[in-house]
Amino acid sequence: MAYPTITTQPQAMAQPMNQRMWSSGTFGCFDDMGSCIIGALCPIVLACRVAGDLGESSCVPCCVPGSVIVMRTQMRTRYNIQGSIMDDCVMANFCGHCILCQMAREMDYVRRVGTQ
Repeated sequence: MAYPTITTQPQAMAQPMNQRMWSSGTFGCFDDMGSCIIGALCPIVLACRVAGDLGESSCVPCCVPGSVIVMRTQMRTRYNIQGSIMDDCVMANFCGHCILCQMAREMDYVRRVGTQ
């Protein structure tokens, strides 16, 4: 059986030109005191809320290892927000509570003004 000869290698995909920034900063926790308090005192509750807002099961944060990274990447992809998986990983590992609050604020923003 003959196999086709590969003559060119796949190229990296270019990032879309019209990606937007997050609607609020990573450390903008005090912009929404409700999310800030929940994120600081009981982050799993906020993570479950964000998962539900993304259309996922609220059990995802409890059952899926690395769920915050997965949800952040899903949110960035769905709403065309700048960033990379590596950024998501670093932020989740070093600023997990803050990015949970940021994701909750982003979902509020999307509900308020829609996606861009």
